[in-house]
Amino acid sequence: MGWPGIVVLGAVVGFAGWWLHPLRRAGRVRPWLAVLIGLAAAAAAKMAGNATGLFHDGDTLEWPVCTAASLLAVAVTVGLFSRR
Repeated sequence: MGWPGIVVLGAVVGFAGWWLHPLRRAGRVRPWLAVLIGLAAAAAAKMAGNATGLFHDGDTLEWPVCTAASLLAVAVTVGLFSRR
């Protein structure tokens, strides 16, 4: 996938995760922050997968692992910053 793919994936998943989260209206998280969190989580997942050898066969596991990490990070961030 490469780093340009990770950037696009993190940005799209970050914005989509913010947009679809049920607590986004009650929260203080802005879309740009969700995009940055998505980018950071996707990049961290790619680096961790490369360091551990999880992505040794190429792109088979890279897309779903980076997507799941990015979506989870955005969901937790929006949920934690919601007003209760």
